[in-house]
Amino acid sequence: MKNVNDQDGLSEGQVNSIIALFSIGQFQEALDKLLTLTKDYPNEPLLNNITGACYAGLGQLDAAVKYYEKAISLNFDYAKAHFNLGSALHELGQLEESVKSYESSIAIEPNYAEAHNNLGNILRELGQLEEAVFSYERALSLNPNYVEALFSNGITLQHLGRIESMVDHLQKALTLKPDFAEAHNNLGIGFKELGRLDDAVQSYERALIIKPDYADVHNNLGNAFRDLRQLDRAVQSYERALNLNPDYPTLHNNLGIAFKELGQFDKAVECYKKAIAINPDYPDSHNNLGVALLELGQLDNAVQSYEEALAINPDYAEAYNNLGTVLKDLGKRNEAISSYEKALAINPDYAEAHNNIGNVLKKLGRVEDALESYEKALAINPDDADTLNNLGNAYTKLERMDEAVQSYEKALAINPDYADVYSNLGLAFLKLDRLDDAYKSNKKALALNPDSAEGYSIQGRLLSEFDQLDESLESFEKASAINPELFFILSNILQTKMRLCHWDKLPNFLSELKKKINNNIKNIIIPFDLLSLIDDPGLQGKASKIYANEEFPKNDSLPNIGLYPKHKKIRVGYFSGDFRIHPVATLTAELYETHDRDHFEIHAFSFGPDTKDEMNLRIKEGVDHFHDVRLMSDKETAMLARSFEIDIAVDLGGYTGDSRTGIFARSAAPIQASYIGYLGTMGANYYDYLVADQIMIPEENQQHYSEKIIYLPNFQVNDSKESPPEVFFTRQDLGLPEKGFVFCCFNNTYKITPTTFDSWARILKNVKGSVLIIFADNKSAKENLTKEITLRGVKPERLIFGESLSRPEYLARYRVADLFLDTLPYNAGTTASDALRMGLPVLTLKGNSYPSRMAASIVNAVNMPELITTSQKEYESLAIELAIDLE
Repeated sequence: MKNVNDQDGLSEGQVNSIIALFSIGQFQEALDKLLTLTKDYPNEPLLNNITGACYAGLGQLDAAVKYYEKAISLNFDYAKAHFNLGSALHELGQLEESVKSYESSIAIEPNYAEAHNNLGNILRELGQLEEAVFSYERALSLNPNYVEALFSNGITLQHLGRIESMVDHLQKALTLKPDFAEAHNNLGIGFKELGRLDDAVQSYERALIIKPDYADVHNNLGNAFRDLRQLDRAVQSYERALNLNPDYPTLHNNLGIAFKELGQFDKAVECYKKAIAINPDYPDSHNNLGVALLELGQLDNAVQSYEEALAINPDYAEAYNNLGTVLKDLGKRNEAISSYEKALAINPDYAEAHNNIGNVLKKLGRVEDALESYEKALAINPDDADTLNNLGNAYTKLERMDEAVQSYEKALAINPDYADVYSNLGLAFLKLDRLDDAYKSNKKALALNPDSAEGYSIQGRLLSEFDQLDESLESFEKASAINPELFFILSNILQTKMRLCHWDKLPNFLSELKKKINNNIKNIIIPFDLLSLIDDPGLQGKASKIYANEEFPKNDSLPNIGLYPKHKKIRVGYFSGDFRIHPVATLTAELYETHDRDHFEIHAFSFGPDTKDEMNLRIKEGVDHFHDVRLMSDKETAMLARSFEIDIAVDLGGYTGDSRTGIFARSAAPIQASYIGYLGTMGANYYDYLVADQIMIPEENQQHYSEKIIYLPNFQVNDSKESPPEVFFTRQDLGLPEKGFVFCCFNNTYKITPTTFDSWARILKNVKGSVLIIFADNKSAKENLTKEITLRGVKPERLIFGESLSRPEYLARYRVADLFLDTLPYNAGTTASDALRMGLPVLTLKGNSYPSRMAASIVNAVNMPELITTSQKEYESLAIELAIDLE
């Protein structure tokens, strides 16, 4: 291009006057002058370039492109025209063509910093981030103080995850241009990503000083406050942003999240609904609405929200995960698993979904499968304390206590302030009989979370193990005050009260208990605890079914088991945690010895302590095979039984303390039966038979039992080899008066009800000079019973408390008494047999349920049916009659 000064008639002044108009935005005026000049000088590249620029200023980009291209056709080496053409093509969205124009400009003028910068902008839009960074760096090498290039490069580096470099560029830009609000905003974003939240807040606040109506910055500031858990300030920031931009759905959504985290779920719902009203196709808001509705207990509405999110975005893994959670809460566990699996099909590395599947599988009794899910989650995120806690819970359920402890300790190494893990670790130590460690761990849990209902519940269990029953009850009551719906808290309170003979408000508790069982409420009562409270086989059966379905559902982790080919000898496996000095062992020791070895092969599967006491050694000698399975999981134990092809598996524990129902849920044998340790139905479809007799379960009561009933002449086996003790007591030895009739009852205190105690008081009143000796294993029970007998008008010295004695001494004590008074609704069992063995008559009141008919069965077996009564009045009258008429 010739110099303007060399053009005939075209002066520098004419050109400068047009540029002056252009510079102040008077594009049309500049254009009018240009069109006149262009007629005279149609082939002047400069005029065509300026004309293009004016058209661009007026927004007429197609015309601008036409004139830029004409300028280039007149002078291909016109770098500025290529640059301007690139800019117009960029605005027209023709990005590839724009790149070519900037590259042409740079090829002509390599030191054209603005062209390098703008080329970087286009490359960033095209997703060619590394190439964009290269262009910005070229621009900055030419002009180190190029603020726009510093800013743009910073944004690009952010997208590349190079946050430290991003921050460096933006800080330099702000050194050059301190009032650059956008740079302050983006610097805040960089600080936030680096976890420097306080610095982020300062950057956002500087941006707002420069530009108070910058809605995006108010939103970003809200996000930073939310991460800092300054939720009230987050709400204020979001609300300021909404005042500036009320139709921005993301702001309503973010405000909803802040309200949700504040626990203000109703307000959160309102925000999410506003976001959806503005943009019905906003899947995040539908998903978040579901989360808030779930917290409000509106489960069906939550499902609808998640489904709407998924209708908009079928690849929304988080929504599938959340839908799974609400389906789980609705009891639709298989559907929940399906939803979690869909989340994982979209995102196989979704650790939370693996964890959630594990939780549902554990609820379904598929604990081994749950372990696998937790391990998958931990392979993705090994530092997730929640999943390690869940893994520990699964190991606990499988009785793999050492591994459970390891999992909990790993969780605590990651999060030393995780109160629930300390509670669970305490439970694991409790199962390992490491009581001091258990107490210390749970105490730490309560120090971290003084409002933990679970923590107080576990403390109650531990204090019970230490025989500190008053403190135990206090802990259970604290747990209930915090969370009245806590799993089995009502059961724990009632059982502890019964052990303490603390009967206040008992009718109210029992009324609440019956109502909840009839309404199929889960996790209310442990079936064993119900036996001493309510004489109703229907209610007991219902409670057992609820418990079995929730705690021990049938487990299909092993293949279906069928009858084995006929063995030469029928193989019977007895399963118990009580092959030691224990009432169950006392009754059954001779049973194992007297099986006909020509027809039976006897196995014992022991999951209790290896005490090596005389009873433990006798049982080991009395069976053909003794298997110590303490350290084996339920699945491994069932597999072991299957490996021996056990034909009949007999559960001697049922729902008592050291039972292992999970073994039977996995089908240890083709035929499974419940016997002697637990006096009720198991309520589970994997128990085939229950051993009883016609007195204990009349045919009309079979409807309340999930098992078929095997009737023996009498249900209770006994040990004929036990010799009478060589110990003899006098009345004086036992603190009894020299004269007067001696009633006794050595049943556990939890079997004594106010109604039974009313009868005992009336009997004592009507038998002059009589006394009642009973057993109470704690000081408070003695004090409470003393108070209760006094309230019933009987002098307290007529109620005598016997001490805990060795078995020979315990049996010898029965010789001194005159009549055993039984309890209802939970009769004497082993104690009734022991009394009769020592020649002491047992007076019983026969009720309706299995445990309330046990003593009647035992008394009938020794042919003393006249000692079986059927009403409280008859029970009292017969006791008085026998005491007065000694013959």
